[in-house]
Amino acid sequence: MSDLEETKLFRKNRDDVSPGEIFAEVYNSLREKGYDPINQVVGYLMSGDPAYITSHKQARTLIRKIERHELLEELVRGYMRALERD
Repeated sequence: MSDLEETKLFRKNRDDVSPGEIFAEVYNSLREKGYDPINQVVGYLMSGDPAYITSHKQARTLIRKIERHELLEELVRGYMRALERD
């Protein structure tokens, strides 16, 4: 059997985390450490300074895996979807 005929298994690796998944994990990490997630994420998005994000549960490393403009796009997309539902 050639390689083209075999079924290949696709595994999503950790580097393929979506912006929404990143926000959820970072949000939970910030809450667990007692921070206001909205203020901290806004500080990060405005300044680019990862110090706004806790290192708890690797949240700082995780949020830096994706460009800030992609995170902003995810926020705007979610907001627009909410408007469409109303």
